[in-house]
Amino acid sequence: MASGKILIYGGRGALGASCVQFFKKNNWWVGSIDLTENDAADANIVVDRDADWVAQEAAVLSKVGTELKGESLDAIICVAGGWAGGNAKKDLAKNSDLMWKQSVWSSAISATVGANHLKPGGLLVLTGANPALEGTPGMIGYGMAKAAVHQLTKSLAGEKSGLPDNSLVVSILPVTLDTPMNRKWMPDADTSTWTPLEFLAELFHKWSKGEERPANGSLVKLITKDSKTELVIV
Repeated sequence: MASGKILIYGGRGALGASCVQFFKKNNWWVGSIDLTENDAADANIVVDRDADWVAQEAAVLSKVGTELKGESLDAIICVAGGWAGGNAKKDLAKNSDLMWKQSVWSSAISATVGANHLKPGGLLVLTGANPALEGTPGMIGYGMAKAAVHQLTKSLAGEKSGLPDNSLVVSILPVTLDTPMNRKWMPDADTSTWTPLEFLAELFHKWSKGEERPANGSLVKLITKDSKTELVIV
């Protein structure tokens, strides 16, 4: 029998795949939501990248319901997202649109899945960004989208948000994650300040089991220094 049930939105990305692997290793039922399948997951919900936001939400909600067969989720972890730079001079709408689709659509759909399928006391984790706590003139679209995720987190933590009783909603605010892609594009960077993916997978596992949980609505900065990560609650 599985220890629990979890959905990973973005289960094919570096962090998402690491989470799928970690929870499977700990005997959880794991569903992956992404643009392509993750073979390690127990169930895969593939999102149509050409569908609009409303259609994506409807399709994901329907497929999650089918996979769960009336059971509820202990946790939903949304680590879908991406990055685009750029200021207001060129391609602002294009970059903002992409960031909105990758970060805000996925976060909002995760919230709807949570409102319909999380257990009371369940966990919903979204992914914000540390730089988006302030202005981001060199990556305006990214900053706007991540600020929206921070706002969504606060709203979902409020009364009558639609989430089950005693749910915990938090956003993680990474600076730089230690992913193969980041190592490829930043070969000379000081990786001792990068947050390991395993640290996050372990953290999500603890929170999913009700251990060491921060307050509802917390924005949790991940500050890594000398290869040690500490959590700073905003």
